[in-house]
Amino acid sequence: MIDPPDLVRRGSPGPPETRSPARLPVPAGTGRLLVLATVFVCAACGLVYELELVALSSYLSGDSVTQASVVLSVMVFAMGVGSLLAKRLRCRAAVGFGALEAVLALVGGFSAMALYACFAWFGQSRPVLVAFSLAIGVLIGAEVPLLMTLIQRVRRQDPGGAVADLFAADYVGALVGGLAFPFLLLPTLGQVSGALLTGSVNAVAGGGLVLWLFHRDLSVRSRWTLIAANVVVLALLAAGTLLVPPFERAARDAVYGSAARVAVRTGVQEVVITGGTGPAAADGKAGGPLGLYLDGRLRAGADDEARYHEGLVHPAMAGGPHRRVLVLGGGDGLAAREVLRYPGVDSVTVVDLDPGVVRLARTDPGLSALNRHALDDPRVRVATGDLFEWLRRYAAQARDGGPYDVVVADLPGPGGTAGAKLYSQEFYGLATRALAEGGRLAVHAGAHEARPRSYWTVDATVRAAGLATVPYRIPGRHTGPTSGAERSCAPAPAAVRADRRDAACRWGFVLAARRTPYLGLAPDAPALRSLTRGGLRAAARATARDRVTGLPPSTLMHPRHLD
Repeated sequence: MIDPPDLVRRGSPGPPETRSPARLPVPAGTGRLLVLATVFVCAACGLVYELELVALSSYLSGDSVTQASVVLSVMVFAMGVGSLLAKRLRCRAAVGFGALEAVLALVGGFSAMALYACFAWFGQSRPVLVAFSLAIGVLIGAEVPLLMTLIQRVRRQDPGGAVADLFAADYVGALVGGLAFPFLLLPTLGQVSGALLTGSVNAVAGGGLVLWLFHRDLSVRSRWTLIAANVVVLALLAAGTLLVPPFERAARDAVYGSAARVAVRTGVQEVVITGGTGPAAADGKAGGPLGLYLDGRLRAGADDEARYHEGLVHPAMAGGPHRRVLVLGGGDGLAAREVLRYPGVDSVTVVDLDPGVVRLARTDPGLSALNRHALDDPRVRVATGDLFEWLRRYAAQARDGGPYDVVVADLPGPGGTAGAKLYSQEFYGLATRALAEGGRLAVHAGAHEARPRSYWTVDATVRAAGLATVPYRIPGRHTGPTSGAERSCAPAPAAVRADRRDAACRWGFVLAARRTPYLGLAPDAPALRSLTRGGLRAAARATARDRVTGLPPSTLMHPRHLD
């Protein structure tokens, strides 16, 4: 059996660039290292594009498992297509690779900006996500066959050894790119600027290799065409980088419907606050009603957040003592505000994942006015970190101050995979261990009518943790199409409205205890704007009539809220 290099040496026909070794400006060993270094850089850039699409689509759509599955499956398929198409370019591998990297740098560099723009102005990003996944996958898939041809042009070797070297550099580069994205590019540059910088590195690496190392393989016309193409690509990427701040402001205004007063990216999420400035912030009179958005979804609006927080907190404060209260989530301080309205409360512990939200709840004039500076109350202790892990440590350690009379799970809703473990049987089991005998647990369980199976799965999961439940719902203010946000019924930005246009606006809650809990209001309950004892009981009866039975609980190993 004759190896392909032997065929070439014997003068058999083949691709023109494989008939004789390339005329390099450096020794063959150095040239081979340069090709492998380019493989390393291109692999790192390719994985950054892939992770950037997964991260941005998850942020825009909220379901990380679905988005990652779409991106990865489409990309892997497209890479196979690209490998087949690259066979036609092997006869001119150097110029083909140079052109390929220029296009990949342009497409990958602007992918984040294009995806965000489609979401902001058109309210839909899935078709664009698929298109970019296909395009980037085809281009990445075409790299390996061309690089295999180029490395054999530098120094002929056994094909198995060449493939091993090539894939070793490729996999190590993927490792570096995979680590650089979450730990370097995303926190320092953000998604849009990070993608543009990655495109620039990609263009320089690919263009530099071809135009310097293989320049003698290029015709004068091809050489100048590649130079012009790379200059144009780098100029466009540089212009895009300069335009990132005004682009992000314009897109943010399009998403949120008004100028964002605060827009910060914490280590956990993007936090945006609109309106609600000045002493009248709590009434929504200064700068428009305050809106708190987390990763593009409305989590609290001054127009109707009182209905939500009253419905969540006050039924749990009835039916027993409420000296010690634990709030899981609620870093905005709004649930703590309602708890502190009871004179019998001695201590409140607030545990939230994001210290950035807690910081804004204390320092932002609008949000701190809305929560009445609850987090600065001497009775309040704030802890930040993963809620599941906090409960696990609390259950394992000596309990400082004893168990809690009331646990309030002020969570965004069970609709996505990101918070699935916070709606699992294991999570409620840990919360039950934190409850005092006779204590109550209140859970925000999502949209009762828009997602009934998800809502009743929460109820089934809480019961599976050993608690008796009373489900109930609270009407929200419905003045327009509802948003994709679980926690608010107020009108949302145009780009977020599409996924719940016909949903009835009612928040669903579950009140739980070791024995069937009392649903009502405590004797020392403050004056409330939206709740009455009779209204709560009527809401519980109406909710029970819509019960969906036979649903299994959600667990860490089998999350069941993704209907």
